Amino acid sequence: MNKTNDTIAVTGATGYVGGRLAPKLLQSGYKVRCLVRNTRKLKGRSWSSHPNLESTETDLLDVDKLAESLSGCKVAYYLIHSMITAGEDYDQVDQTLARNFAMAAEKAGVEQIIYLGGLGELGSNLSAHLTSRRHVEESLSQSDVPVTVLRAAMIIGSGSASFEILRYLVERLPIMVTPRWVSTKCQPISIVDVLHYLQACLETPECTGRNIDIGGSEVLTYRNLMKIVAEELKLPRRIVMPVPVLTPRLSSYWIHMVTPVSASIARPLAEGLANTVICRDETAQEIFSYSTMSPREAIRSAFKHEVTNEVATSWLDAGPIPGDPDWSGGHVYVDCRNREVNATPEDLYEAIKIIGGGHGYYAADWLWKIRGVMDQVSGGPGLRRGRRDNREIGCGDALDFWRVMDAVPGKKLRLYAEMKLPGVATLEFEINTDPNNPDSSILTQTARFRPRGLIGILYWYSVKPLHGIVFNGMLKGIKLEAERIKQSSMQVAQE
Repeated sequence: MNKTNDTIAVTGATGYVGGRLAPKLLQSGYKVRCLVRNTRKLKGRSWSSHPNLESTETDLLDVDKLAESLSGCKVAYYLIHSMITAGEDYDQVDQTLARNFAMAAEKAGVEQIIYLGGLGELGSNLSAHLTSRRHVEESLSQSDVPVTVLRAAMIIGSGSASFEILRYLVERLPIMVTPRWVSTKCQPISIVDVLHYLQACLETPECTGRNIDIGGSEVLTYRNLMKIVAEELKLPRRIVMPVPVLTPRLSSYWIHMVTPVSASIARPLAEGLANTVICRDETAQEIFSYSTMSPREAIRSAFKHEVTNEVATSWLDAGPIPGDPDWSGGHVYVDCRNREVNATPEDLYEAIKIIGGGHGYYAADWLWKIRGVMDQVSGGPGLRRGRRDNREIGCGDALDFWRVMDAVPGKKLRLYAEMKLPGVATLEFEINTDPNNPDSSILTQTARFRPRGLIGILYWYSVKPLHGIVFNGMLKGIKLEAERIKQSSMQVAQE
């Protein structure tokens, strides 16, 4: 198709798959029109100002308005799922929306609908969730517009609910009592490969009007998948004990307790895990001539933006992309505190940049020393490294058991914890001018911690009571020092 003249419609552009597909199409030179319920949500995406992007608010219950939104589009992606928003009635809601979309697409002159559905064995044993995916396929086909259906099993990537459930269970539970579905065969696929197939449908006429199974390069059980996840997370071997008494309802409650994924989402997904989900033929390889990743490669790709000890990369700037749920990639605990300081940003930065080393941390230095001894005993650097220079600091410098990730004079200082922790921690100081007082500044101090397993969660809550002593004292000390520096500068200027 003509990338320059033809417009592609994308529904679900603020969701998991659509939020990745739209920018991929834009990057490839396509003109994209995002059909959303609220354009304000789309404006939060980094790609929302792309010159080839259009966005329009539409209601899938209004066929005429929907047809108007689809007018001029040659191909339309249908990436809508109501499981989260519609509750137990999601199947009926999804069928209604799909029928409306098919009618509107025909009315608007759309030449092809592309839909991402679910793999699963055919017949009465198919779970309610996967059955609803087939119902959507049927509803989309109730018009003369050809429908291309890509059927996928578990999608491996941050934000994919099934994969996140698996990840959290593996990360937090060294011993797992699981339902029998751990022995079910599956053919998971990387989100990278899913996006490739979705775009390839635009460029491959042979796929028009066909149902195509897509999957990774290997078939394995969920138990084997858990083993790979543990190995890629560098966790000790997990013990998995399947039992026959865990129903999907009980499983969903268990998932709800152990992971941030709610029971309402977990239950239909848990039911679906009992179904064998593997590709039934080689149609995808024959049509697209594309080699997908193995499960291990897909998992490694999903984790590639995770924390490393390299200062140049950070989980604060990478990891889950816009459109992922807030529970994707692992929960991050945040302690954020603000303080108004009667000093310029430059004076405030001078007070911040001298922390650590022989100067200490402005308050509760005895607690910092105890923490340093504990870290040193456990094999960490402790406080013995000090700092390279008592007054100056730069990106990459060691500062006690911290590493400087970012140092912008008058604006920001960000530290990465290299101490031994059951997780990853950063400490950031951000400076902004007070909008109500140009002679003052606002200091924001943010501690972030991404726990590793249950021990990491327990660690956060065990040290949290001390934050009031340590961080409030540090803020007060920085404020006093910055105001002293400002006063000294004023006195020098007067002399």
